[in-house]
Amino acid sequence: MAQLRTKQAATGPKKTLGQLISRDKYLLLMFLPVFIYYVVFCYLPMAGLTMAFQNFKMGSGFVGVFTGEWVGLKWFNQFFSSVFAWRLIRNTFLLSFYSLIFGFPIPIIFAICITQLRNKRIAKTAQVITYLPYFISTVVVVGMMTNFLSPSNGIINQLIKSCGGKAINFMSNPKWFRRLYVISGSWQSFGFNAIIFVAAIMGIDPALYEAMKVDGASRWQQIIHLIIPMIADTVILLLIMTLGNLLNVGFEKVYLMYSPAVYETGDVIATYVYRQGIENKNFSYSAAVGLFYSAVGFVFVMGSNALSRKVTGSSLW
Repeated sequence: MAQLRTKQAATGPKKTLGQLISRDKYLLLMFLPVFIYYVVFCYLPMAGLTMAFQNFKMGSGFVGVFTGEWVGLKWFNQFFSSVFAWRLIRNTFLLSFYSLIFGFPIPIIFAICITQLRNKRIAKTAQVITYLPYFISTVVVVGMMTNFLSPSNGIINQLIKSCGGKAINFMSNPKWFRRLYVISGSWQSFGFNAIIFVAAIMGIDPALYEAMKVDGASRWQQIIHLIIPMIADTVILLLIMTLGNLLNVGFEKVYLMYSPAVYETGDVIATYVYRQGIENKNFSYSAAVGLFYSAVGFVFVMGSNALSRKVTGSSLW
């Protein structure tokens, strides 16, 4: 009892909601734009999900979202019975899966290499150079790819011709679409993504390195037995977040890269929803496909979090 009274005396009387708001008013003011953004652009549009179960008519306005003719799972059945369903799901999953397999480990490896360099000036220069592409617009990146890979005057095809080969129309070849998407995405983001891992490695207590050196551990052994276990929680956290967005293929980049010639490997759910909803004005059908898309992403988030909690003991919640 005495300890409880001492604790209460130290913490002081419980503050009311008004006092807490007054105390943190500047922090709340900074948070307000973020709150408004998510309410307006993320939560309010969720009312439109009812279109997935309706026969929504163009011109009925916002009221039509709630007063349209209910058709149940008609649009879902139409999507899964169409010839495009399997192709869209396959392309979306493979693009995300390849991006995860080849894109996720590279920032970790790069961060370890950067922090192991003895010359810190070279390490900082390399880090700055590698994360600059992250700030290049997707439109510019795709434009660079189009110019470099042009079958007529692109530098890559010029090299192929000089070696006695034939020019390849990379951007219109379905076999090259996934490779170009994954390679360009990894190049653009690995330097920026490595910042988190570099910070995690730099936060390791230097005394642990000294202790391993005293024990005769080599640099490779320090990486295996010290660095990787110490950043494991950070890696798992980011992996869970990445798995949650496994099917969230970047619409802008795919839309800029693809054409009817590469629909076989490049057409994904996001671009299909765009064509059905915006170009064909089939809002209910596109809403149903989009809802399925979001539901699968939600399942991946919950599943990856549960798996991580069971296997490693670390999770988001």
